[in-house]
Amino acid sequence: MTTQKYLESRPWGHYQNLFETEQFKIKKITVLPQKQLSLQLHHKRSEHWVVVSGKAQVQINHDIINLACDQSVYIPVMTKHRIKNSSETEDLVFIEVQLGSYFGEDDIVRFEDDFGRI
Repeated sequence: MTTQKYLESRPWGHYQNLFETEQFKIKKITVLPQKQLSLQLHHKRSEHWVVVSGKAQVQINHDIINLACDQSVYIPVMTKHRIKNSSETEDLVFIEVQLGSYFGEDDIVRFEDDFGRI
């Protein structure tokens, strides 16, 4: 079990690893206004996202879902997904719960990225 509270900066915002065990990992993710994460998938984990503030536009494969505070979405293993902050002024904050056999940042396959990280 590990707990890691420092911020990891990214071009779209930042995240904090809140809690991790061998079975799951929990992150708090903040996305800046009008920024989005890469379109990606994971081979070894699923994710549950719960919006705690702001407005999100979530892509799951080819479907688009709009979420607000207290709404959530499930992303199965091997499913293309991304999240965008649809607000022009307010940060998007959501909690990500990862479940699977591996939680490393190297289990990200990117298909599209606004910041050239493919």
